[in-house]
Amino acid sequence: MPFWSQRQVEPKRAFRWLLYLSGMPQYIVTKVKKPGFTVGNTPHQFLNYEFKYPGRVTWNPINFTVVDPVTPDSTLSLYKILENSGYKVPTDYTEAAASTVSKKNMVESLGTQIKMVQLNHNGIPIETWTVNNPLITSVDFGDLDYSNEGLLNIAVNLSYDWAEVEINTPGNQEWSTEMPSSDERSRYTDDDTGTSGF
Repeated sequence: MPFWSQRQVEPKRAFRWLLYLSGMPQYIVTKVKKPGFTVGNTPHQFLNYEFKYPGRVTWNPINFTVVDPVTPDSTLSLYKILENSGYKVPTDYTEAAASTVSKKNMVESLGTQIKMVQLNHNGIPIETWTVNNPLITSVDFGDLDYSNEGLLNIAVNLSYDWAEVEINTPGNQEWSTEMPSSDERSRYTDDDTGTSGF
């Protein structure tokens, strides 16, 4: 039977999700990029051959976009996170309190973790990403334009130390690492043509 004709098969959908970030209303978030990772590799050369070996795992930056309502004010909230991280404008500098931005303060200002929860059609969580030790790397407060009647958006970029994922689907089935048998392959091909039944 073709894969998509099975009623019990339900793909994850891009619009079913919630973002949890300390104190931020979920309804103002319009878009978020999920975590991803990159595995470095180190080549070893021998004669005219090259063999690669895996290296460090690094987690790719994420970003999200929020609208900027008057209340609660997103611009003010993000600026407060910067201040709580230790930043002071030059006019507020004093020798007695010469503070700078620290990892501890910024991570705690963001609640130490950010969670992205994907939902099924009944609103039940099926996938939860937890981003650990998030750090803001840039904030773009948007553009003002007399010809634009749209909502103001703010783009926030973050880096982090690592991410974890929790899957809550029946069976938590993973991809098989074994090659399918000829009988199993025949289930997904047409008997006459040998072409994919998908």
